[in-house]
Amino acid sequence: MGEKYKHIETAVIHEGYDSKQHLGSLAAPIFQTSTFVFDTAEQGERRFAGEEEGYIYSRLGNPTVKALEDRIAVLEGAEAGLAFASGMAAVSAVLLALTKANDHIICSQGLYGCTFGLLKLMKEKYNIDHDFCEMKTADELEAIIRPETTCIYIETPINPTMKMIDLELVAAIAHKHGIAVVVDNTFSTPYLQKPLDHGCDIVLHSATKYICGHGDVIAGLAAGKQDLISQVAKSTLKDIGGILSPFDAWLLLRGLKTLPVRMDRHSENAERIFQMLKKEPMIDRVYYPGDTEHPDYLIMEKQMKQGGGLISFEVKGTKADAQRLLNELKLIKIAVSLGDAETLIQHPATMTHAVVPEQSRLEMGITDQLVRLSVGLENWEDLWDDLKRALTAVEMK
Repeated sequence: MGEKYKHIETAVIHEGYDSKQHLGSLAAPIFQTSTFVFDTAEQGERRFAGEEEGYIYSRLGNPTVKALEDRIAVLEGAEAGLAFASGMAAVSAVLLALTKANDHIICSQGLYGCTFGLLKLMKEKYNIDHDFCEMKTADELEAIIRPETTCIYIETPINPTMKMIDLELVAAIAHKHGIAVVVDNTFSTPYLQKPLDHGCDIVLHSATKYICGHGDVIAGLAAGKQDLISQVAKSTLKDIGGILSPFDAWLLLRGLKTLPVRMDRHSENAERIFQMLKKEPMIDRVYYPGDTEHPDYLIMEKQMKQGGGLISFEVKGTKADAQRLLNELKLIKIAVSLGDAETLIQHPATMTHAVVPEQSRLEMGITDQLVRLSVGLENWEDLWDDLKRALTAVEMK
């Protein structure tokens, strides 16, 4: 936390905004404007030249958006933050800012489907190559680093297999070679995991998910060292223009205020549902970071405060059995995304990771029987009743 607030529960409510500077308004105002007025032509010249601080145009900066950027920076223990129109706008802006034609990216063995698609596009258009790596050992990582490697991109927990990566291990190897480490922290949020504290350089969020928490905003966030964030802001954010609107920034500021309370409930519910799923005869495997028998549990214990609200599991049988399970549910909604108050369930192989070729998908551990469950804020017993009834229907087919 910053010098002002020691605890995240306080910072999510107060950081980045001073009511005294805004006529005493308790809530941050929405500066719903495209441009800003200069006092003189000379002032406009100074601002464009970077000689004077101040707002110019909302693509280049906006007070409501700035409050959000300042808040996420403090929550992640970063020097600076940036807001984007979507999680993928954040991912693409950061990766394009850190690479040039013929460079190389190392990625965790498992990525969100659209991130996989972006890497494919970067390879086809700019010959920016990438390799996947389990990142279990220093030797494994050292063996895949090239002279042209400029970035290591990590999901942890990995979507949707819940595999964990030791961030301190990766950061130590990367920095020895002058390589930036970028972490997608969407699943954990800064309440459960702070990658920058483990030596990483930039942290990303699809703020659509837990940061928002209410399923009504599409947004992305990045936070990290000032020089790296400035590099992104002055290049790919400014010139490609995937900026966040002031109103959506305001909604995220509102959502952030309840983040710790929500994440505690998501995690508590997920832990209970996980314990029940483990006993189910119709389920082959359950993947949850908080599982003490998970092969990466020690990494989770070192990096995360709790296991989080995401569970994946494999249904016994075929793809049709997994899909029937989803169709039998009444309370739990079939939808992609995650982190909402509502519990959501989806089939990664045909939904979020459908763009990934089958062989690559299987190498990631995403089978046709795998289902991902984003556990919401409902009473966990109601959720379990719905799951149990659907599992029974599949078993009795």
